Amino acid sequence: MLHTIIKENSYQDSIVLMLLTNKLNTIEGVTKVSIMMGTPANKDLFEGSGLKTPELASASANDMALVVDAENDGVMDAVLVEVDEFLASQATTDSEDTNETARTWATAMKLGKDSNVALISVPGTYAALETEKALDEGLNPFIFSDNVSIEDEVRLKKKAHEKGLIMMGPDCGTGIINGVPMAFTNIVRPGRISIVGASGTGIQEVSTIIDKLGAGVTNAIGTGGRDLSEEVGGITMLDTIVALEEDPNTDVIVVISKPPAKSVRDKVLGLLRQVSKPVVTIFLGEKPTYHEKNLYHAYTLEETAKLAVTLLNGEEVKALDETVTIPSVELKPEQTLIKGYYSGGTLANEAGMLIADGLNLEEGLTHEDGFILNSAGHEIIDLGDDMYTQGKPHPMIDPEKRIEMIQTAGDNPETAVILLDVVLGYGAHDDMATELAPAIKEAKENAKKDGRELLVLGTVVGTTADPQNLVRQQQILEEAGVIVCSSNNKAVRTALGLLGHTVKDEEKGFKVVEEATSASLPKASQAVLDLLSTKPYVINVGLKSFAEAIEENQGKAVQFDWRPSAGGDVKLQKILYFLDNYVAK
Repeated sequence: MLHTIIKENSYQDSIVLMLLTNKLNTIEGVTKVSIMMGTPANKDLFEGSGLKTPELASASANDMALVVDAENDGVMDAVLVEVDEFLASQATTDSEDTNETARTWATAMKLGKDSNVALISVPGTYAALETEKALDEGLNPFIFSDNVSIEDEVRLKKKAHEKGLIMMGPDCGTGIINGVPMAFTNIVRPGRISIVGASGTGIQEVSTIIDKLGAGVTNAIGTGGRDLSEEVGGITMLDTIVALEEDPNTDVIVVISKPPAKSVRDKVLGLLRQVSKPVVTIFLGEKPTYHEKNLYHAYTLEETAKLAVTLLNGEEVKALDETVTIPSVELKPEQTLIKGYYSGGTLANEAGMLIADGLNLEEGLTHEDGFILNSAGHEIIDLGDDMYTQGKPHPMIDPEKRIEMIQTAGDNPETAVILLDVVLGYGAHDDMATELAPAIKEAKENAKKDGRELLVLGTVVGTTADPQNLVRQQQILEEAGVIVCSSNNKAVRTALGLLGHTVKDEEKGFKVVEEATSASLPKASQAVLDLLSTKPYVINVGLKSFAEAIEENQGKAVQFDWRPSAGGDVKLQKILYFLDNYVAK
C-alpha cells in the first residue's frame, strides 16, 4: 500500500535524504521508502521505480516528497513521527551553525570576497548553470555533481581554460587542495608528491598508500572521469600538468586515468615528455612494458604509489614483489567465479583489468550498464555508475544495493570469491564495515550450510587519520569473515590465486621514445598557481558536510544554502541567467 507525504518548502540535500531513508527503513511494517525533492526529473524516477502516486503531481522542486510502501495504514503514524523528529533535529543543527550562510551568488561573493573555489554538489540537472555562475565570478569550480551532459562539460571547461581557471569535474568525487580535503577525500599527510587524476577512488587509493609508505600529498587535482575522453580532450588534465611543473612544492607528479581515448592519452604523454620533474603515469586498462627517461609507467594503483615514493626518495626503480599469500581452502569444482561489487569506479576498473589479464578472458573489459567486466560468469560492477546513482545516494554512503548483490552472489553455487572495497574519508559512510558485515556473515553461513566455502576479499581505502578509524573498519570486516588485503591489487591477485591463476608481470626496461616536441611548455595562469599554493577559500554550493571538512583542515568556506529557482524548471533558469547577464549589459 503506497502512502505519500509532501513536506512543502523543505529542501534537503541528498545526504540528509539518505539518512532519513535509512531511519524509515528500520520501522517495522515499512516495505520500501523513496524520498526525493519534487523536481520533474525526480518524479520520473518515482514512476520508474513503481512508486509514483497522484499526490506527487503537486510537489514542487523545493518540496520534499516521500512515498512509503507500508503493510498497513497504522504504520504511517510511526513514519510521520520519525519524519517530524528528524526534520526538527536538522533544524536544530542548522540553527547552531555559527557561520553566516548565503542564499544568492551576490551574497556568497560578498561574504567570501577572497574566495577562489566553488564546490558544487547540487543535483546534476542544475550543476551546469551553477558552474557557469562560478566561472563568471572568477572561481575554480570543483563539481561533485554527476549526471552533467558531456556538451556542458566541454563548453564549461573551455570557458575555464580561457579565463585561466581549472574546472575539476563534473563527477569529481575527490580532491586535495594545498592539504585541504575536498568532497570524498581521505586525510593524508602533506608532502611533495602531487597527483592529477581523472579518477576519484584512484586518487584515494594512491594517496593513502603513499601516506602508509611515509610520504605525503599536498595537491591532488581531480579532473572528472570524462576529461580524457575524445570529446573533452583532457583540458583540465593538461592545464594542471603545466601548473604542477611550475609549482615549487611539487617534486614528483602522478597522473591517473581510467581508460582514456588514445588520441588524448598521446597528447598527455607528449606534454609529460617535456616536463622536467619525474612523472608516474597509470592509464588503467593498459599494461606497460617499459619506462622512459623521467617518465615511469605503472600497471596498478599500488605500483603507482610505490614508484612515486621511490622517485621522491631518490632510490633505484626496481620491479615490485607481487607475491601474495593464498588462503588454504577447498572449493567445490563448480566454484569458479569471481564477483566484485565496488563503490569506487577506478578500483572496479583495476579489478576488471587484472581479472581479464589473469584469466585470459577474450571478451576483456566492458563499460555497459555499470559493468566493468561481464564475461563467462565473472562480473565486476561499479556501483557508483550513473545508472545506480540517479535519484539515489552514492554507494560510499548507501550500502543497500551492494548488500543486495552480496546476497545474490552468495546464493550462486558457482561463486568462489566476492571482492569488495570500503572507502573511508570525509563524505563517506561513517561505519560502512558495520553495515556490510551482517550480509557478509549471512552469505558465508548460507554457503556453508550448502556445503560450500565462500571467500570474501576486501580492501579498506583510508589512513589512520580518517574519521572512520581505519584499524577498526578492518577489524569489523575480519570479524565478519573477510580476508582484508593491503591494497585492491593484492585482493584481486589473491582471488585469482584461489582459482589457480596469476597475473604475469614482466620487469620493465627503459625505452627511448622519439617524439617531436614544441620549443617550450605553455605557462600556467597565476590563478591556478595560486590555487595550488594557498589554502582554498570555498563557496560551498550544496552539501554542508563538505564545508565542515574544509574548515576542520584550515581552509575557509562560505555555505551557499542553495535552492532550485524557477520552480526547478531548468529551461526557465537558463533564460533568467541570460537576461541577468547579457540583456542587462
